[in-house]
Amino acid sequence: MAARNDPDQGVEAQGGGVQSVDRALQILDILARAGDAGVSEIAEEMGVHKSTVSRLVGSLVGRQLVRQNSERGKYQLGFGILRLASSIPGRLSVVHEAREILESLAAQYKETVNLAVLRSNYDVNVDQAMGPSTLATHDWVGSLTPLHATSSGKVLLAALAADERDTILKRTGLPARTPNTITNRAELEKQLLDISRQGYAVVQGEFEIGLTAVAVPIFNHVGNVIAAVSISGPTFRFSPETDPGLIEGLREAGLTISARMGYRVQ
Repeated sequence: MAARNDPDQGVEAQGGGVQSVDRALQILDILARAGDAGVSEIAEEMGVHKSTVSRLVGSLVGRQLVRQNSERGKYQLGFGILRLASSIPGRLSVVHEAREILESLAAQYKETVNLAVLRSNYDVNVDQAMGPSTLATHDWVGSLTPLHATSSGKVLLAALAADERDTILKRTGLPARTPNTITNRAELEKQLLDISRQGYAVVQGEFEIGLTAVAVPIFNHVGNVIAAVSISGPTFRFSPETDPGLIEGLREAGLTISARMGYRVQ
């Protein structure tokens, strides 16, 4: 029987457990954003009775998903969240999560789309989607490409700590792939800083004459760059300058893949 001083309880009973689950998830979301919060604060944000929040918080505490700060009396996310979250990353495959997005990008921009990760000293393409306008059918999956001469490679380099990047570049050097390849370390570092700030990289003819590519990063659940997604095509028909919406569209696709990997935009 629903308590008279809790008008929400009757509604929950009528709607089954779905509404309670939704509200419990709302509480977790509020605590994730706020850091901590009291029952009254949570109830006010959700627009429900305090007794409803109190009951749901009690259930979450019982599952160790929420804990009460003994000093302030407010609630915080508990260690149970870490237990659940820690089991997710190992089961997520960036290739699997990105596949649909790669195909969508290839269809939209009619060019080749690649997914790349950092392996040792190279940029490794781990998946590819071909657009209908692609002139060649070269399969880049499994190919090792130089980090300093490709758009995805530069995105991955820009995300590394300075000492880690220095170690890699000392091993590989900066060999010229074409006359356009940047072979000066200072110039490359300046470009990587710009890439880090703007969130994307554009390469024109540095890996292959007549080829233009643009790439953006993909983040994991803790905000680290784990991959890069790029679109490439012949320079004569493919350029971010002639398609002002391309970079933003690619950036949104990168964030969509990142969200599937557990990343949350701040």
